[in-house]
Amino acid sequence: MSTAGPLGLDPALLEILACPAPDHGELRPGTPADAGAPALTCQVCGREYPVSDGIPVLLLSEAAGGPDGGSSDTAGG
Repeated sequence: MSTAGPLGLDPALLEILACPAPDHGELRPGTPADAGAPALTCQVCGREYPVSDGIPVLLLSEAAGGPDGGSSDTAGG
């Protein structure tokens, strides 16, 4: 039986989640501005991914922040 960690996420899940950006890195709960924010922040690129109803939304199109300011439209078509 696992215990819910930050944001209601299983700590084992947090260990395996990673940023989907090409320069992906470890995700940490919260944001630099608000450690309790419902988001996961990449420790490499700085993108912030929302957590909605305990479900991380790891889509580049939903990310805020990061090297390009948040609009991560890097898909070529």
